[in-house]
Amino acid sequence: MKDKIAPSMMCCNFLAMGEQLATFEKNAIELLHIDVMDGSFVPNFALGTDFVKQLKRATSIPLDIHLMVECPERHLDSFIFGEGDYVSIHYETTKHPQRVLSAIRARGAKALLAITPTTPVEVATDLLDDIDGLLVMTVNPGFAGQKMIPHSIDKIARARAFLDSHGRADAEIEVDGNVSIPNAIRMKGAGANIFVLGTASLFGTAPLEENIKKFREEVGLGM
Repeated sequence: MKDKIAPSMMCCNFLAMGEQLATFEKNAIELLHIDVMDGSFVPNFALGTDFVKQLKRATSIPLDIHLMVECPERHLDSFIFGEGDYVSIHYETTKHPQRVLSAIRARGAKALLAITPTTPVEVATDLLDDIDGLLVMTVNPGFAGQKMIPHSIDKIARARAFLDSHGRADAEIEVDGNVSIPNAIRMKGAGANIFVLGTASLFGTAPLEENIKKFREEVGLGM
């Protein structure tokens, strides 16, 4: 299973977007993580449909759309996504998660079920045929810059064991929240393979390219 880096676009410098996208392309970044927040499921507002459309026109890097919104089924048609892209929904945001996940897959994208720090891994039991992976939140969703909740590493390991024991060794595990290099090493050891990078590891004082290379090398990610 290929390791992937997904820069959190919420943390990027919007005044230097073109330059940053060029750096991501040069360094073979696998996904662009887009946090979509509605101010209801989480207490914040963030990136929306127009931003996604602009990114689709500006780069060939697949998108990783994280829908932190109530009733995501009402909004899927407002987003441009398809083959090669990833779309995550939270279990608690819809009465019919199977229907939403199936609709995402019908458009050719990978469908992930997102689970917050207090959402049991087992909520995915009856959705195993409808997902391509789990997005394990290691902070409470809504804001960048939080510290990782301590039990997160164990939860990643439990998610990996759960998927493997149910015949889904092919399913990916994405981690989102305080993915620093020390934390990412432990996350990878627990079974994660997609790493959402924000202020803890990528968007810091050093140049983006330097941070990307350092993260790949120190966490032990293949290209």
